[in-house]
Amino acid sequence: MSTDKLSRPDDSAGGSKGKSHSADSHRSLIQSTSILSLGTLSSRILGFFRDIILAKLLGTGFKADAFFVALKIPNLFRDLVGEGATNAAVVPVLSEYHPKKEKNPEEFWHFVSVVLAFALIVLSLITISGILLAPHIVRMIAPGFMAQPAKLELTVQLTKTMFPYLVFIGLTSYAMGILYTFRSFVVPAFTPCLLNVAIIASAFISSRTMAEPVYGLAWGVLAGGLMQLLFQWNALARTGFRFRWPRKFRHPGARKIGKLLIPRMVGSGVYQLTVFIDTFCASLATIVGAGGISAIYYANRIIQFPMGIFSVAMASALLPSLSGLAHKKDLKSIRATLIFFLENIFFIMCPTTIMIFLLSEPIIRVLFQRGEFGDYSTGITSSALTFYAIGLFGFGGIKILVTAFHSLQDTKTPVKVAGLCLVINTVLNFVLMGPLKVGGIALASAIAGTIDFLILFAIMGRKLGGFNAGLLVYFLRVFFAAVLTGVIVHLSWLNIPMKYEFVKLVVLGGAGFLVYGCISFLLKINQARRIWNWMTHGSQRTR
Repeated sequence: MSTDKLSRPDDSAGGSKGKSHSADSHRSLIQSTSILSLGTLSSRILGFFRDIILAKLLGTGFKADAFFVALKIPNLFRDLVGEGATNAAVVPVLSEYHPKKEKNPEEFWHFVSVVLAFALIVLSLITISGILLAPHIVRMIAPGFMAQPAKLELTVQLTKTMFPYLVFIGLTSYAMGILYTFRSFVVPAFTPCLLNVAIIASAFISSRTMAEPVYGLAWGVLAGGLMQLLFQWNALARTGFRFRWPRKFRHPGARKIGKLLIPRMVGSGVYQLTVFIDTFCASLATIVGAGGISAIYYANRIIQFPMGIFSVAMASALLPSLSGLAHKKDLKSIRATLIFFLENIFFIMCPTTIMIFLLSEPIIRVLFQRGEFGDYSTGITSSALTFYAIGLFGFGGIKILVTAFHSLQDTKTPVKVAGLCLVINTVLNFVLMGPLKVGGIALASAIAGTIDFLILFAIMGRKLGGFNAGLLVYFLRVFFAAVLTGVIVHLSWLNIPMKYEFVKLVVLGGAGFLVYGCISFLLKINQARRIWNWMTHGSQRTR
C-alpha cells in the first residue's frame, strides 16, 4: 500500500460509515491546523517586525546578548512547568474528564481549578527563587559574561525584571490547554501576537524616552505576558469556567497529571540542558567570537518561523485528537493520522530547508542589517542559520512524533531519546565550535535533532505496528524535488541580476516554491495534487 493512499482520510477506518467519520475527523484536524497556522503566521510576522526593530536597536552587541540571555532564563522554566507540561500531561488527562464525557461538569471545573491553583503556586515559587538567585543563575548559564562586569550586571538586572513573565506565560499555557480540550483554537492561535505588539510598542517608546532602551524592552515583555493571560482568561470564562480556590488539592486526575508530568519535566530538563550548553558555549567570546548569543537568537527566530506556522500548529491541533483515539485504543487511526501529518511536514520542510540553506546570507542581510546590525552581525548570524537549516525537517518531525507519544501517555520514551541526543549535542558543540565558531553550535543542534527524530520515528513505528516502506519512498521523492528546486534557485541567484536584493529574494524565493510545486506535481506527490485540485476546483478533495 502506498503512503499516498494510507495518508488519505478514507483509509483510517473500514466501511463507508467509518470512512466518512475518518474523513470528517481529518477535515476537522486540517481546519484546526489552519486556524493555528494562521494565528502563528500572524504572530511570526509581527515577530519579524519585532526582531527587525531589536536588531536595529541592539545589533549583536553586549546589550543584545544581555537582553536575550535574561529573556531566555524564565523561558527555560516556562517549558519545564508551563507549555511543555500542558502538552504532555494536562491536555491528555483533561480530555478524559471533558464535560461532554463527565456526568458532573462541576467536578470537571473543580479539577481545572486544582490544576490552575497548583500551577500558580509552583510558578510563583520559581519566580521568587529566580529573582533572588539571578546573579548565580546568570553566572552559571553565561560564564563568558564574567569577563565583562558591566555586561554581567546588566544581564542580572534584566533577569530580575523579566522573571515574573514566567507566572503570566505559565498560566497562559495552562489556560490554552484547557481551551484545546474544548477544540477552541482561535484565541490560543492569536494570543501570542500580543507579546510582539507589547515589545514593539515598548521599543518605540523606550528608544525615545529612556537613556537605556533595553530596560524598556524588559517591561514590554512583562506587559506582553500579562496581556496574553488576560486575553486567554477571558476566553476561558466564556466556556463556563469560574475559578475558585480549591479547599483540597486531592483529585485522581491531578495525581494522574503528576505521574505523567514527572518524566516530562525530566525530559524538559534534558532539553533545557541543551539550551544551557548552547548558551554556555556561545557566551565564550574568545572561542566563537563576539555576539554569539545574539547571532543564535536571530538565526533561531528564522528557523522558528516555518516551525511555528506548520510543525507547532500541527502538533497543537493533533494532540487532542490523538489523545481521543488513544483513549479508544484505535492504533490504526493513530497510525494513518500520524503518517498524514508526517507527509505534510516532509512536503513543507524539505524545500524550506534547501531555500534557507542556499539563501541564508541575503535573508539575514535583508531582514536585519541596519542600525547596530552591521556586516559582522550578518556574517555570524547567516553562518548559524545555514547550519540550523540542515536540521529543520528533523526539528519539525520531532514536534509531531513527541505529540504522538504524549497522546499515548508515554512521556518516558522521548525523555530517554532526548537524553542520548543531549550527550551527542554536547560532544559536537565542543568539537565543532572551534573550527566553525557559532555555526558549529548550530550544526551540533541540527545533527542531534535529526538523530532524535530518526530514533523516535523507529520506536513509534514499532508501537503502531510499523510504517510501510512507502513513507520512505515518499520522503525520497520530496527530497529529490527539493534538491532539484535548490539547484535551479541557486543558478538563478548567481545569473539573474536585480537592482534590489529584497526584490530578488522575494521573486526568486517565490518562484522557487512554485517550481517545487510543479516538480512535485510531475512526481505525483499527493500534496501537490491536492493543492492543484484546490486551485482548479475549489475545496473539492483530490480522489
